[in-house]
Amino acid sequence: MKLRSTAMKEGVQKAPHRSLLRALGFTDAEMRQPFIGVVHAFSELVPGHFMLDKVKEAVKAGIRMAGGPPLEFPTIGVCDGLAMNHRGMHYSLASRELIADSVEVMVEGHALDALVFIPNCDKIVPGMLMAAARLNLPSIFVSGGPMLSGRFQGQAVSLSNVFEAVGRVQAGSMTEDELAELEASACPGCGSCSGMFTANSMNCLTEAMGLALPGNGTVPAVDSGRLRLAKETGRQVMDLLRKDIRPLDILTDKAFYNAICFDMAVGCSTNTILHLTAIAHEAGVPFDLRLVDEISRKVPQICKLSPAGEHYMEDLHRAGGVQAVLKELARTKMLELDSLTVSGQTIGEQILRARVRDRQVIRPLENPFLESGGLAVLWGNLAPEGAVVKAGAVDPEMQRHSGPARVFNSEEEAVASILGKKIKPGDVIIIRYEGPRGGPGMREMLTPTSAVAGMGLDTSVALITDGRFSGATRGASIGHVSPEAMAGGPMALVQEGDIVHIDIPARRLNIEVTLEELEKRRSAWQAPQPKISTGYLARYSRMVSSASRGAVFTDEEENRDRSAEAPFRLPDAGIN
Repeated sequence: MKLRSTAMKEGVQKAPHRSLLRALGFTDAEMRQPFIGVVHAFSELVPGHFMLDKVKEAVKAGIRMAGGPPLEFPTIGVCDGLAMNHRGMHYSLASRELIADSVEVMVEGHALDALVFIPNCDKIVPGMLMAAARLNLPSIFVSGGPMLSGRFQGQAVSLSNVFEAVGRVQAGSMTEDELAELEASACPGCGSCSGMFTANSMNCLTEAMGLALPGNGTVPAVDSGRLRLAKETGRQVMDLLRKDIRPLDILTDKAFYNAICFDMAVGCSTNTILHLTAIAHEAGVPFDLRLVDEISRKVPQICKLSPAGEHYMEDLHRAGGVQAVLKELARTKMLELDSLTVSGQTIGEQILRARVRDRQVIRPLENPFLESGGLAVLWGNLAPEGAVVKAGAVDPEMQRHSGPARVFNSEEEAVASILGKKIKPGDVIIIRYEGPRGGPGMREMLTPTSAVAGMGLDTSVALITDGRFSGATRGASIGHVSPEAMAGGPMALVQEGDIVHIDIPARRLNIEVTLEELEKRRSAWQAPQPKISTGYLARYSRMVSSASRGAVFTDEEENRDRSAEAPFRLPDAGIN
C-alpha cells in the first residue's frame, strides 16, 4: 500500500523533512509507519469540548495499539450557547466553512494517510464531515458525548429550560431566585447539551450514516464507555487504512437516505437539514429538500426527546441508542441495509446486535408519537425554495395557524417586542435579514423562541425567519426560509399586518398577498446595507449560498444572478 506520507519522509531529498520529524521525537520505526491525523476541537471555552483532551488521548492510545503514530492538531469551535444573542452568533455557522478549510489545509500540507475526527458541538461536526468528504482519506469519527440532564424541582432539565425561564421571569411566572437555582443545576457537567439539540443530532447522524462506531451519538461524556469507544475508534482507523475504505465509499445516497430516516424518527434539530445538504454537496451526492419531505411523510416519529419531549440523551442511550432506533425502522424495510459503515459491516449486519430496551423512549412503529417525521419542509409564496420546522415539537393547535405578520428586521428588535409584551396571541412574528448573507451568518435564535415559550405564547404565536433556530427550540418556529430577505426573497416583501397562513400537515407557508402586489413591493424594495462590512464575515456574506443549498460557499457572481430571480421562482405557490 502506497502511503501519502512517503511524500515527506522517503528519499535523499526528504532528509530536511525527516530532520524536522526527528525534532518532534519521531524514531526511524515510526517514520516507516502510516501517519494518522487526530483532528480535535478541544478548548477551555466550550463545555461540549472541555473533555476532548481525554478523548483524544484515548484515540491516540488506540492508534498506537494498532501500529500507527498519531499526529494531533486542533480546529476552532464556537459554543452556540455562549455565542447566543450577541455579536458572536454571527460567527457560528460561518465557522463551519473555516473548520472544513483548515482541516484540508493541515492534512494536505502534511501529507497525512488517514484521519480520526473528534468533534462534539454544533458546527464542528458538520465542518469536519465536510472535510472528510472533501479529502476522502480513510476517516472515522468519535464525539465527546452528551452532557447529562440536570435536576430542578424534581424534574430533568437542560440549557433550553434556562433560556425559557428568562421569559418566565419577565412574565412573572418565575422568581429570580428560582431562575438562579435553575441556572446552577441545568448543566451538571461537560458534554454536548443534553437534549436532541443540534450537536447531539449531528453526532447521532454521523453514526447513522456509518462514519462512527455504534455508541458515538449517545454514550454520555462522563461514562468510561466514551473512552473505550475512543480507543476502539483509534484502532479501527488503522483497519480502514489497510482495507482502503474511504468516506465516499460510505457517504453514498443510501447513507444520506438512512440519515434522513433516523432524523425523522427521532425529531432531530432543523439544523441537520442545513448541514446534511452541505455534506452531500461535498460528497457529490444529489440532495433535495423534496426528498427530505418525501421521507418525512412516510417515517413516523418514534422518539421524542427534549425539547419536544421529556426524555434526554442518557435515556436514549439506556434504551438502546442509535442502533436500536435503526433496527426498529428496519422492521418495515425503511432503511438501506447494505450501506457500508466504518466498522467494516453494513448497517444491516451492525444492527443485528441492537435491541430496544425501553419502549417508553423508543416506541414501536405501530404506536409512534407522530405518524409522520419529526421535521417538515414547507413551501409556498413565502418560501419558494423551502423552509424547515421541527414539526414534532409543535403544539397540535399550532400545526395549522393563520395570523397577522409582526415584522422585525433583526433578532434584537423581535426580542425587545416579545419581552416588552407587545406580541399578542395569534400573531406571526417575522424576523428577516438574518439569513446566511443578511445575518450575516444565519444566526441561531434560541432567545426569541425561548422568550415566546417563557411568556406562555408558544401555543398561540408562530415565529418565521430566514435565520436558524437552535435544536433546543420548540413551538411553531419555522426557519431557513429561502430565498432569504437579503437576496430579495419574499421575506423582504412582507408588511406589518399581512395575513400569514401556516399549514404544517399540508407543508404550506403563504402570505395572503397577490402576485401583483408582491411585484409592486418588489419594484420598490432596496437591499439594506450589510450589518457587518469588514473582516471574514464580509467575505462570507458575499460568497455564501442560500440555506436551501446548505449555506455553502459559491461564486459571488452566481449569488448575484440568483438574487435577481429568487423571489418569483414559484410565483403563485398555493396562496390560501
